[in-house]
Amino acid sequence: MRHGSIPGVHGRVRPLTLLGDPVLHAPCREVTDFGPELARLVEDLFATMYAAQGVGLAANQVGEPLRVFVYDCPDDEDVRHRGHVVNPRLVETDGVVLRGPEGCLSLPGLEAGTERHDHAVVEGFTVTGEPVTVHGTGFFARCLQHECDHLEGRIYADRLTGWRHRRLMRQAGRAAWNRPG
Repeated sequence: MRHGSIPGVHGRVRPLTLLGDPVLHAPCREVTDFGPELARLVEDLFATMYAAQGVGLAANQVGEPLRVFVYDCPDDEDVRHRGHVVNPRLVETDGVVLRGPEGCLSLPGLEAGTERHDHAVVEGFTVTGEPVTVHGTGFFARCLQHECDHLEGRIYADRLTGWRHRRLMRQAGRAAWNRPG
């Protein structure tokens, strides 16, 4: 294996921002500098995602309000998709809308049935500024939509209504990570 081929191996694990932190509820800024700081951020995002056992992580989930996310996520056929997108745009969602369990590293230990399309296309750039297009189906499409939502200042709880939303907010209020002290 060539040196540095595993994403995150040179990154540092950063603290996760949790539900209620204002950075999760504001749209993120476009990345304009594709230099070494961006490369370090992507490495840190991978390291943090792996440490938290997630399948995707947006920059604002580590307190950086920039339009960047990483992923290492299977689709419904167990094909592994791994990469990152800088300045992503969700350009297409179609197919069947499915309600499936969705969780978030910023709401640890919680999940709720959330509706998402089963196909998504994201366009953006690599850490070096090369254009990239990512196609996702099934669970991976859910991941792409979830991470794009983060960069717009939305969390999956914002997509819930009625009793699903109330139940998730009650669970969040009782969660150990949401208690002072």
